[in-house]
Amino acid sequence: MATESRPIIALDAATKSYGMRGGQRFEALRGVTLEVAAGDFLAVLGKSGSGKSTLLNLIAGIDRTTSGTVQAAGAQLGTLNENRMALWRGQNVGVVFQFFQLLPTLTVEENILLAMDFVGKIPRADRRARARDLLALVGLTDQATKLPSTLSGGQQQRAAIARALANDPPIILADEPTGNLDSETSAAVAELFQTLTNQRKTLLIVTHDDNLARRAHRVIKLKDGLIVADDQNGSAER
Repeated sequence: MATESRPIIALDAATKSYGMRGGQRFEALRGVTLEVAAGDFLAVLGKSGSGKSTLLNLIAGIDRTTSGTVQAAGAQLGTLNENRMALWRGQNVGVVFQFFQLLPTLTVEENILLAMDFVGKIPRADRRARARDLLALVGLTDQATKLPSTLSGGQQQRAAIARALANDPPIILADEPTGNLDSETSAAVAELFQTLTNQRKTLLIVTHDDNLARRAHRVIKLKDGLIVADDQNGSAER
C-alpha cells in the first residue's frame, strides 16, 4: 500500500507499442512518467487515439508495457504473472467502463456479489451486507433484485460503480463513465465520484465531460502518447 512518501501509482518511462500490418509499430504511449498520490482525483483528457485508454489499461494491469515500468498499490506490475495479476487487480483496482459491462443474466446485487466471490477479500459472511451497503451508497437499494436490462443507463452506471467498489479497492479507474449519459445523470455520477474522493479513494478518470473534469484535483492532457499538460488546478486546456 502507498505511504505518504510513496505514490500509489508511478509510471517510469512507460511505453506501449502495437504491431501493425507491414511490420510497422504504433506507439500508443511514448515514455510516459507519472506519479499519483493516494487520494488524488485525476482527470485524463485528450483526443481519440492520444493514449488515454492505454494509460488506464497499463495501470489496471489489463495490458503490459513494451518498455518502462508501472507500479501501483505496492506492486511492480511487470513482475506479476497472469494469475497473480488477476488477484492483484481484484483486490486493488475497481474499473468502470463506458458501456457498464454488467453480466445480463445476474441481478444487480448478484453482479456485486460475484466480484467479491472471485477475489475472496471480503469474508463470505459479510458479502451480502456489503453489497447492500454499496447499493445504498449509489442510490439503488430498490433495484437490487432486478436485471441490468431493466435499469436506465444512469442506474446501470451506478450499479457498475458499486461493483467496482465491491472489494474496497484503493484505486478506481473509469473510462468515459458519463459518455453515454444525459447531463442530469452525468452530474449525479460526478457527485458520486466526489463522494469517493472524500473516502480517500484514488481516482483516474478518462473523460470529455467538463463538469467531471472540473471536480478533479489534477488534470493531465495526452497527445500522441505523451503528457503535454499537467495542471493541479483543473484548468488544463481542453
